[in-house]
Amino acid sequence: MTHVDNAWGAITILGLALVTVVTRGFFLFPEREVKIPQWLQRGLKVAPLAALAAVVVPEVIMTHGALIATWQDARLPAALAATLYYVWRPGVLGPLLAGLAVFLPLRWWWGW
Repeated sequence: MTHVDNAWGAITILGLALVTVVTRGFFLFPEREVKIPQWLQRGLKVAPLAALAAVVVPEVIMTHGALIATWQDARLPAALAATLYYVWRPGVLGPLLAGLAVFLPLRWWWGW
């Protein structure tokens, strides 16, 4: 790498750091509390769930950019097991372990 590449890398890192500080500290700068409209507060409550669904659902039901064509895909029973476990006992670790307990044997031993 040349000195020019190093300089551009440093400028990029500093720029990203500045953007991060400004966006994360936005609500800390004003002297009084920033009022957020009620509709925005409701939307922000469901935003993490919507983002998670947008990432996880395509990963479960698609492969190589197309819908899976067979039910013999280890991801489907694993997602079902994780969902059922979550309905039984809400949490994070339990459904994760339940899904893995179904996914890994299907993938390793049956080759799904």
